[in-house]
Amino acid sequence: MLLTVGILHGNAYAITIKDKIENNLNRGVSVGALQTTLRRLEKKGYVKSKHGDSSTSRGGRPKLYFTITAYGKKAVDYTRRTRNELWTLLPETVLKLG
Repeated sequence: MLLTVGILHGNAYAITIKDKIENNLNRGVSVGALQTTLRRLEKKGYVKSKHGDSSTSRGGRPKLYFTITAYGKKAVDYTRRTRNELWTLLPETVLKLG
C-alpha cells in the first residue's frame, strides 16, 4: 500500500488507492482494511494526510489525500533492497523450477 501511495503521488486517496491495487495486483481490497492500514502507516510516519477541497458530490466532505514521507520512501527502499538481496541468494535449481 505504501508503494501505491507513492505511485499515485498527488492523487492518493482511498478510492484511487483501492482501484490501483485491485487493477494492478488483481486482488480485492475492502475500504475498511484500506483505511486501517493508511492510519497505521500515518501513525508510523510513513505517510501523511491532508484534506482536499470539499465537494457537493461528497455531501460537502473533503477527500483525504495521502502522500509518502521521506521516512516512508526509506522504508520502500529498504524493502526493495532486501528483496533484491534475498532474490540473489536463491539457488539456481530453485530458479529453474517450472
